[in-house]
Amino acid sequence: MTHRIAVLLPCYNEEAAIPQTIADFRAALPAATIYVYDNNSSDRTREVAAAAGAVVRTERMQGKGNVVRRMFADIDADIYVMADGDATYEAAAAPALVARLIDEQLDMVVGARKSEVDEAYRRGHRLGNAMLTGMLAQVFGRTFTDILSGYRVFSRRFVKSFPVLSAGFEIETEISVHALELKMPTAEIVTAYAARPEGSVSKLSTYSDGWRILRTIAMLARFERPLAFFGFIGLVFALMAVILAVPLVVTYVQTNTVPRFPTAILATGLMIVAFLNFFAGLILDTVVRGRREVRRLAYLQHRAPESVS
Repeated sequence: MTHRIAVLLPCYNEEAAIPQTIADFRAALPAATIYVYDNNSSDRTREVAAAAGAVVRTERMQGKGNVVRRMFADIDADIYVMADGDATYEAAAAPALVARLIDEQLDMVVGARKSEVDEAYRRGHRLGNAMLTGMLAQVFGRTFTDILSGYRVFSRRFVKSFPVLSAGFEIETEISVHALELKMPTAEIVTAYAARPEGSVSKLSTYSDGWRILRTIAMLARFERPLAFFGFIGLVFALMAVILAVPLVVTYVQTNTVPRFPTAILATGLMIVAFLNFFAGLILDTVVRGRREVRRLAYLQHRAPESVS
């Protein structure tokens, strides 16, 4: 038995880098089929990728998340190796990542980036990655050291149970949360991260994409941890109500009167909102538990990668 391995390369205007990327992954994984999904490139990415021997397909909806959704839906394989088509990830590490996935029957192995070149991994991106990684750990209890790495190896059961809701570069965060929520067996391997070839430009914006990723974490916390999310909001409203009510209670005890009815009404309204948030979180938590069970069953329909005897 041999495993069908697919190398997935989402691309946008990577004419300068894609030939090297394809050649590197073909040398590392000679038995794999290399797919290049072009995302509305305005240069010759499609032609260059086809000339380099890759299977070239197109996704018209702009954004990396849309490309990943299409790749995961269309391609049938046992093991999926995903990397950006900009020649920054260490293709030579792919066999080690695949071997780790198979030997330990994992569902995802992340290539955690390590670079000695400042231009390859800018300080702003490093800081943002560290902050977002810490936030994810606070929300979901555990995390990876590099949640924004685009270099990952997946099992079939991961890919075919992952709905993909993101549209852009926040897809890596969603992938990490999917693994954490279903408690999938995962691992990380440190891999080299190189500077882009001359003529290739990063599409990642430190601030706008960082904000989108931060917003994605908040959204996923609301979807996956509704009791904690809405409970926290309810706690804030409850504290506001108590702060407003304490002086009123003290005045009532001393004078047996309530002189500030608007404040009393506001405090009562805030406490009602607090209880509504708590019960909304409680109800949604039950719904999420059922939805998680459905995803887990979809995940269990596929077998883990097995060692080739």
